[in-house]
Amino acid sequence: MGRIITLTTDFGLADEFVGVMKGVILAVEPTALLVDLSHQIIAHDIRQAAFLLAGAWRFFPSGTIHLAVVDPGVGTARRLVLLETGGQFFLAPDNGLLSLVLGAGLLTRAWLVANSDLFPGPVSTTFQGRDILAPVAARLAAGLNPELVGPALEVVELVHLTDLEPLVNYQAGTISGQVEQIDRFGNLVTNISPALLRELFGIGLDGLVISCGQGTIRGLVGTYSDVEVGSVAAVRGGRGFLELVVNQGRAADYFQVGKGEPVVVRVN
Repeated sequence: MGRIITLTTDFGLADEFVGVMKGVILAVEPTALLVDLSHQIIAHDIRQAAFLLAGAWRFFPSGTIHLAVVDPGVGTARRLVLLETGGQFFLAPDNGLLSLVLGAGLLTRAWLVANSDLFPGPVSTTFQGRDILAPVAARLAAGLNPELVGPALEVVELVHLTDLEPLVNYQAGTISGQVEQIDRFGNLVTNISPALLRELFGIGLDGLVISCGQGTIRGLVGTYSDVEVGSVAAVRGGRGFLELVVNQGRAADYFQVGKGEPVVVRVN
């Protein structure tokens, strides 16, 4: 059985871009197992891609290769990089997309993707996911030593989006985050982790007050049905972050907010 390569892009599915990338991979490594994480990232939204990848990669087996292309700087001097961390590999532009992977606290190695011998043909200035990252992913799946993709990089040299983490005010006892994603059910996915809540407020979280837009929620529940249909609640979502939800409804409509809306947590 071939190795898994996941694909995350902002390409959508209306054009041929995703299919062509898969064709390039399979031409080099026909046994590769291709998994689409998402191709519906908002165009150029590096931040959304970073959170999606952070919520997904740990569920894949060791040796998985994650290919992520959200690359508004394509064709410029921005770098293409390969990471190895947690037994898995990540290929992406060095534009902050891998920030949360880098912040996972695991031993990480990094390389510049620079060995042009690994690129099968001419390299476009506008589609380097196809011409560089896809063939390199395929060669890694075929057993290429990662050290052959290019020179090693210091992990601290890589671009890190510094505003992905919520702000903690220990003196005031508040956590200030924001809505990072609105999923298809209308749930508001924040960048606040339950682990951070426990760190600041202790194990008992019943006294939490969560403010977003004009709405307020008190405490956390275990699942959607712990509140009545149509009622608002806060839960630990499947992505590992605090989510504001409405049981069988849309929290986005309830709160009348969008991505980027501030979310503040405090104790009563």
